[in-house]
Amino acid sequence: MNEITQPYQSAPAAPVSWFQFATRHRAGLASLVVLVFPLVMPFTALAVNILIYGLYALGFNLVFGYLGLLSFGHAALFGTGAYLCGIAIVHFALPWYLSIAIGILGGLSMALLIGVLAIRTRGIYFAMVTMALSQCVYYLFYQAVDWTGGENGLRGINVRVIDIFGLKLDFINPLTRYYVIAAFVIAAFFVLSRILASPFGAVIEAVRENETRAKASGYDVTLTRLITFVLSGGFCGLAGALQALHLSIVPIEILHYDTSGIVVMIALLGGMGTFFGPMVGAAAFLLLENLVSLWTVHWQLIVGAIFMICVLFFPAGIWGTLISRGKPWR
Repeated sequence: MNEITQPYQSAPAAPVSWFQFATRHRAGLASLVVLVFPLVMPFTALAVNILIYGLYALGFNLVFGYLGLLSFGHAALFGTGAYLCGIAIVHFALPWYLSIAIGILGGLSMALLIGVLAIRTRGIYFAMVTMALSQCVYYLFYQAVDWTGGENGLRGINVRVIDIFGLKLDFINPLTRYYVIAAFVIAAFFVLSRILASPFGAVIEAVRENETRAKASGYDVTLTRLITFVLSGGFCGLAGALQALHLSIVPIEILHYDTSGIVVMIALLGGMGTFFGPMVGAAAFLLLENLVSLWTVHWQLIVGAIFMICVLFFPAGIWGTLISRGKPWR
């Protein structure tokens, strides 16, 4: 018996490739990039915007990239998180951490409401229903002038000091603001990585690849879609809440369908269905917007042309193309 089992006991373990290492530690490696990111950016405010829109795209990518549903209504989730966080501070004088939690709950609740109404549709019908419901949310917040400021937006979200267990951080300082927001983004990385590595993450991708087979295997496809959409709302709600703290104002445009369109562009530019693609897409889009707008007022024409080139010749996106051989960050 010992002679039979001895070869198996003495066999050396297979070496771990850098692809496998990167996959296992993708959240940690992404966090390291985020920590050094402001050192290579032209100014800190741009780095903060990239973080926030990257987090927004991260939530959208959970539905679009991993589940395979195209939504044109994620502005409602992003904007609801921003508005509820701002209302908690302006109208109820709640501390910043409770306001952020309310923003996340707002994103989750709005995603649940939209998801229940839209999740049974497919393809272009799902995209149109989510866009229509998002515009309904836009109208509701636009009309609630006493709470949201209407077309003027919600103003006065002034958070000057972040108090963490007695440690007071100057939130006005750009670098401090960046790292406070980065802490939430890093936490989101680890939560998303855990979701994708869980059995539920495997079910999400199974539904995307073959819905009929997933249903035949005993999985509730409709419930899987709904839960994924709600989880996506949590990430988008967090991004919206951080945006409210960053800007000290919530403009009504945050709920417009343009905001839903931007996140689609970001996900496609970075690489849908990849872990770090949304951050790469946000960096590419916002850097292009800032740099090209310095040269011409017609920056949207140039950025649109670059976007078309990327879609035609790099359909996997910037990050998706770079990792197309090993896909270590998926």
